Amino acid sequence: MKILKRLLKIVFALIGVLVIITIIILRVDSHRISYLSINKNELTFNDSYLITNVNVIPMNQDTILVDKMVYINKGIIEKIADTIQALGVEILDAKNKYLTPGLIDMHVHVWDRYELGLYLSNGVTAVRNLWGMPMHLRIKEDVNDDEIISPIFMTTGPKLTGREFIGDDNLNLTNPNEAKIKVISYKNRGYNFIKTYYGLDKDIFEAVVEQAAISKIDIVAHPSQKVPFLYHLKPQIKSIEHAEEIVQQSLQFDLDTIKLQPIIDSISLSKHTSYCPTITAFNNIYQMMINDSILDSESLEYMNPLIKKFDSKKQFERWFNTKQNDPEAIDRIKEQHDFHITIVKKLHEAGVNIICGTDAGIGVTLPGFSIHQELVFYKEAGLSNYEVLKTATINASKTHTIMNQLGTIEVGKIANLLIVDNNPLIELSTLKNPSFVIVKGRKLNRSTLNSFEEKAKSRKNLIASALRYLENLIFEK
Repeated sequence: MKILKRLLKIVFALIGVLVIITIIILRVDSHRISYLSINKNELTFNDSYLITNVNVIPMNQDTILVDKMVYINKGIIEKIADTIQALGVEILDAKNKYLTPGLIDMHVHVWDRYELGLYLSNGVTAVRNLWGMPMHLRIKEDVNDDEIISPIFMTTGPKLTGREFIGDDNLNLTNPNEAKIKVISYKNRGYNFIKTYYGLDKDIFEAVVEQAAISKIDIVAHPSQKVPFLYHLKPQIKSIEHAEEIVQQSLQFDLDTIKLQPIIDSISLSKHTSYCPTITAFNNIYQMMINDSILDSESLEYMNPLIKKFDSKKQFERWFNTKQNDPEAIDRIKEQHDFHITIVKKLHEAGVNIICGTDAGIGVTLPGFSIHQELVFYKEAGLSNYEVLKTATINASKTHTIMNQLGTIEVGKIANLLIVDNNPLIELSTLKNPSFVIVKGRKLNRSTLNSFEEKAKSRKNLIASALRYLENLIFEK
């Protein structure tokens, strides 16, 4: 008995030590990202001012409002006119630059708060996180309470899958009642959306959709192979993710435009459903196959250290081994990528609401930076620059009711804006390097944005990230 008591004391002592170490690691990591904390008394974050001499690209119409003034009052666009009298406020002279809505990335996976700065530095002023964990609820709360400078942050709950085990990151539901309970729980806990995922059985899928309608919470669908693809066009499902799922599920890898057209037509008839192609993420498979040193590239230093060490490496090894065993796989992947561009072209021609998403944060898809490649792919699909920019602004804002105050430059909208040197309707690449990023009215100049990139590039938070992921496994599984 004495030995048992001693063992218990040792165990409890070790647990106590681990708890203390965990708290220290997480607090140190929190301190390192204090540069994102908002000091509401600092002029840098003043949210009321007048922008002058700016060319406005409103995005609710294909036009440019030349040489305007824009008055931002407490984070809201209050007036747009040739001349505005606003006494006692700061003047921001845009010197004939261009004012656009901030970009919206509709498919990201956030692993730490450093990434929030990376999104901002690339002009992304709102993100839809599609891999919900407890840490994302804390981020959302801090963003909503104006505790940190960040893109507007929305998140799904954990990914819902069916009875089949797919991975430790998925929530394997076993029956319809359990599915309904999870939907109710996620809504009550503050998750913005439900994410259905690969492997979701039809009976459970129907329960999720039914309860989501009752709970008034939108669904984002990564198509499940256990129900017909067109089953995902139900009214409660507001967007379908990944162009490759059309290829892999509906077409069974048959890259046939004739067979594709009926699928496109069905999607276009579903006026409530947007499509998020995530072309960049799939193309990055091809990039891994043709670049054996991609993991050592400087750009990969912007990835979360935990993801880079495990997920990026795992994905690279998978595709490296694939091409070693089958050299023709490289051409097949490239051909499928090219077909994804065709899918975007067909979706656009059919009038489907295409929304820009990158799948950033996993593999080698960089947070923030990847959105510019995604936009280039839409341009390659035949969209005009205005139509390309719509996918990351007004189209995204129409997907969910809670996003309706974003995506355009209009009186009464949230002041999520970019000031860029050149006209993006002619030169999309100008979006890569905005002079100012304005999020909820708060101005961030290029120097500040560059510092966000440097902080993310030099971070050492592998253990802290692992602890947060462990929290998810313990409390969500």
